[in-house]
Parts: sequence; structure tokens; C-alpha cells
Amino acid sequence: MPAKLYATVNSVADPLVLERSVPSAPWSFTGEEAPDLVRTGPGMYSVVRKGRSFKVLVLKHDREAGTVRLRIGAHCHTVRLEGERSRLMEVLGIDKGARAVVRELKAPMPGLVLKMLVKEGDAVKKNDPLLVLEAMKMENVIKSAGDAIVKKIHAEERSAVEKGQLLLSFE
Repeated sequence: MPAKLYATVNSVADPLVLERSVPSAPWSFTGEEAPDLVRTGPGMYSVVRKGRSFKVLVLKHDREAGTVRLRIGAHCHTVRLEGERSRLMEVLGIDKGARAVVRELKAPMPGLVLKMLVKEGDAVKKNDPLLVLEAMKMENVIKSAGDAIVKKIHAEERSAVEKGQLLLSFE
């Protein structure tokens, strides 16, 4: 049974389905021959598909979000890639728990709050920096675990905190 990869281009509802018969084989569209792909430079590729040649430039690759920003000719596209397992989890709604809103941020270790990077009422997105915590003579940027709004700040700049101490509350 071939492995499948789902590519959603520019948030269009129906993803393109790519497959390959063995792990070392190139990905191809379902029922088509694999395109000819040649790397021509850093982040640059030449692709020949169905007799047509395309120049592709990888503008940004975000592994965490599973997206790739490409320029193909004069057009830019954002492509979200999903494997069969993550696609099935999304279709069944199993991934919804992973997107749950985080209600609190507690200190991951004892330390000193050097700088608070947000204020009450700020909207934050996943991976936005929230504060700088100094621990064991190292500065650690503590980031948001999800999208939320800062409800209350429980720690002050230049104050010592213990592991597990409440730092921020979110809505």
C-alpha cells in the first residue's frame, strides 16, 4: 500500500494527494508519473511535470507548523503538508485537544523574572515570547504554548519565582 501525503495549497479545502510506493521513491500525484526534480541552488529547484518546466524557490520552511512557502514562477503559495496519521486525526477531531487554550503559565524552574514581554490584555499566538526568566545564570525566553489573551500577570519584573509558581493567567 503506498504512503500518502496531503498538500493543502493556500488553504484550499481539498488537499492534493501525493503518494509513493516505497520510502526511497519520489512523491508523485495520485495516478501520475513522478515529476523530474533537480536542485539548482540553495532553496531553488527545477521541476518538470507533464512536459512543463517550473522554477521553484523555497521562501520559508516552518517545520513546527508543517508549512512551506514557495514561489513558483511569479506566484507565491503556502503549502501545508500532512501525513496520513495527522490527516486522520484531524478528520476524526482527535487533534482538537492539542489546540486547547492554555489557561495558566507556571514557572518551569526557579529563577528571576528579568523582563515581562507582555501586558494584561495582550493577544498572544503560539510561540510568542512572554517573558525572560534567568535561571542558573542563563536567560530563558518563555514562549506561549497556544493562542490566548493575557488576563493577569502574577509575577513582577526583577522578582524571584519558584518552580510551579503562577506567572500569567490567560483567557
